[in-house]
Amino acid sequence: QVELVESGGGLVRPGGSHRISCTASGRMSSSSAMAWFRQSPGKEREFVAAIRWSGGSTHYADSVKGRFTISRDKAQNTGYLQMESLNVEDTAVYHCAAGMGVILSSLRMRDAYASWGPGTPVTVSS
Repeated sequence: QVELVESGGGLVRPGGSHRISCTASGRMSSSSAMAWFRQSPGKEREFVAAIRWSGGSTHYADSVKGRFTISRDKAQNTGYLQMESLNVEDTAVYHCAAGMGVILSSLRMRDAYASWGPGTPVTVSS
């Protein structure tokens, strides 16, 4: 089980772009997946995007598809979430998560991930 730490959160103007990172301490196994979830005040934590650590295949929530891009740098043990065309509804604390052997049908489920970071806040406001 790895420990995860997010970084890069901040204040962004509507329509702007931003990138957040997630660094894993400990080796991410070839069967791992890394995902981003987000949680706004009063709402449940929701799936944003996921990536297979080995093959790099990606999956997105409909609300961010075409605007957000998840990627990873295996050598740096770091995952990224590049966010474009941000709007106020994207304001949330963003958490990264990692899990081993996550099957396709479970990639969007919180319970599929054993390791979680503390989160980094992204605020979209003018």
